[in-house]
Amino acid sequence: MTDPHDPNEFADVNESVGKDWEAETTPYERVREIISHTYTPVSAGIVAEQARTSPKTARKHLTALADEGFVTTGTGEHGGTIYRRSSESLVVEQVADILEHVSTDELVTRVTEMRTKIRNFQERYGVESPEEFAIERTNQTLSEDADAEDLDPETIQEWQTTRRNLAFANAALSIATAERFVDGETQPSHGSVPAQ
Repeated sequence: MTDPHDPNEFADVNESVGKDWEAETTPYERVREIISHTYTPVSAGIVAEQARTSPKTARKHLTALADEGFVTTGTGEHGGTIYRRSSESLVVEQVADILEHVSTDELVTRVTEMRTKIRNFQERYGVESPEEFAIERTNQTLSEDADAEDLDPETIQEWQTTRRNLAFANAALSIATAERFVDGETQPSHGSVPAQ
């Protein structure tokens, strides 16, 4: 039995969608969209190809985005400029999303829960961070310590994720507090806690 779908059909659909995207957006919008999902450094040429524009146009818009703080730049292997999404812009985006969907009171509760969870990891494993935990367990394994607990990648990942989420939540609380002061409120609201 033959496949009723010709692979060229999918290429045609992708090309059609790409043409629609190109017709409905500006080069700046396409460059910004592509770089917003780029966390490893790439050249302007790669961004240009994906954004359906010229390298010169992509470079112009990437430079503007770097001036805005949305993009960071570096020097590539062959001396050319490379670009990636800035971590600051990602943090701001994540914090804005948190503040849009989670009340300050709920955020305070979640921060408390995450701090407790991290403290429990620290007490259980006797180290301050998931990286220390990984190093300690690896060293114990290498020394063939019979009492060493197996290195659990899921535990390390959960600890790292909790720590990252706590950082975002703390940033959101800090911004929410700062916004209250900017808006003229000088007293912290009931139940708020300082971010740590």
